[in-house]
Formats: sequence, structure tokens, C-alpha cells
Amino acid sequence: MAYRRTPAVQARLDAQREAVLQSAVGLLAERGYGGCTMAAVADRAGIATGSLYQHFSGKAELSVQLFRRVVTHEIDAVNAAVARQDTPRRRIAAVVETFAARALRAPRLAYALLVEPADAVVDEERLVFRRAFRDVIATEIAAAVASGELPEQDPVLTAAALVGAVGEALAGPLAAAPGTAVPGTAASGAAATPGAAETGAAGTGAAEPEQSDKTTVVPALVSFTLRALGGRDDSDA
Repeated sequence: MAYRRTPAVQARLDAQREAVLQSAVGLLAERGYGGCTMAAVADRAGIATGSLYQHFSGKAELSVQLFRRVVTHEIDAVNAAVARQDTPRRRIAAVVETFAARALRAPRLAYALLVEPADAVVDEERLVFRRAFRDVIATEIAAAVASGELPEQDPVLTAAALVGAVGEALAGPLAAAPGTAVPGTAASGAAATPGAAETGAAGTGAAEPEQSDKTTVVPALVSFTLRALGGRDDSDA
């Protein structure tokens, strides 16, 4: 007869898996993918490395589940911001503003999500991540075009271009933020400097970028987005 886990055993395993994912999110925010080894995650979670393989076949599977966990949180935050706005144009601005502001509050985590070299399976998840944001923006562009708020355009193509541009514009500030290890440097894969962490996106600790980045990059990206759409920016006379 095949062994069946009792409810108590399954509950214990589910709780252990959740603790592992929470530990992995913390490591990702501190060290990036390079620091999220199976041994490091197990140590942070307080379990033996062998026990980790009860939940994940290897680092690739763990990385995918970790990526999905963090990305879902970020998409939920963006959708909540969008829901608070009353016009398509303001909702598009809310997507960019929320995404960029949260990235700059947790630069090491955002750098790992957006551009840090990782396994091929993670790169595939990044495409899903980008498409999710693209679709949110495309929906609002289509609504704005239909209402005459924006000129005629291909909503999906425009949204994809905006997601790519915003990601590229954030790559520099994220890589330059204190505590963000850039691949190819001596600090690559190292933990953030102790004492330099702040609470950022997804509720994890991450080093803060310079204040100038937070106060200038986000408004500039919102302005760029609205101008690229063909709409009138609030700063226009």
C-alpha cells in the first residue's frame, strides 16, 4: 500500500516549505541569485540541506518558485495602485510610478529580478514578469485610445516598449545602489553591508539608493511614459 502523509505531516511540510521560501526571499534581497545556494537557504531556514530537496529538486526549481513569489507580490502592489486611480492615463502613470519606486526602495532585490545573470529558467520567468506588466499597461492604453484620451496606437506594442524602456532606465541606478553587487566585481555575490539595510519591496531588507535617485528617477520615468504615449504630461504648459 502506498504511503499517505497524514494531515499533520503535510501541514509540517507545508510550513517548512513556506519558511524556506521566506528565507530565500531574504537572501535574494541581500545577496542576489548568486547567494541563494541550496546550502545558504537551508541554513537561513534552519534545516538540513538534504531536507530542502523534499521541497525542490534543485536550485533551478527553487529559483523559479522564489521568483514567482516575489513577482506576484510586486504585481499585486501595482494592481492595487492602479485600482486607486480614476482615468486610464493616471492608471498607466501609477504602474510606472509604483514599479519604479518599489524597485528603488529595494535595489538589490529589484536588480536580481530584472537583470542579474541567472539560470535559463529564471530568464523564462522574467519574460512572464515583463508580459504581466505589459498587459496591465496595454489594457489602460486601449481604454485611453477608445475614450480619445490618447492618439490611436497599438496598445500591446507600445506597452512592451515602455516596459523595456523603464527596465533599462532602472538598471543603472539599481546597479549603482549601495549594497548592490554588480557581476564581475569583487563584491559580486556578497551580502549587503551590515547595518545598511532598509525595509523595501516585498517586506525584505535591502540597501537604499541615493536620495537623488528616488526623487528624480521616478518622476522622470512617469513623464517619459506619458510623453511617449502621446498624452499631455502634467508638467507641460
